[in-house]
Amino acid sequence: MKEIGTYEDYLVDVKKGIVTDLGNCPVTPLLQMLQGKWKTQILYELCIYDVVRFGQLKKELPGITNTMLTNALRELEADGFIHREQYNEIPPRVEYSFTERGKDLLPIFYEITKWGFKHEIK
Repeated sequence: MKEIGTYEDYLVDVKKGIVTDLGNCPVTPLLQMLQGKWKTQILYELCIYDVVRFGQLKKELPGITNTMLTNALRELEADGFIHREQYNEIPPRVEYSFTERGKDLLPIFYEITKWGFKHEIK
């Protein structure tokens, strides 16, 4: 894993071009994983509740279909951001929570939240 140092180091290094071992912009993979209307909203709900069930997400995200929610959850799980725990009960119960990788996004979301309030369109 590459280290970029401080923010001041980053501002200097980015002018030279910071790329991953694959030659990509280091931000691109994350943005590709989070693209779409619902993924960041699902992660936001996990910030609020820590553990959330499918029905609760469906209720909190008006306009999302079962298929869209299922697909977004599967993709977030495949990308390692959330953990899916299925309980063998009647009726079946499935809970979603952050993985460690997902929790690593929280400081980033904090900074984006600050930016959002600073540049809020009124």
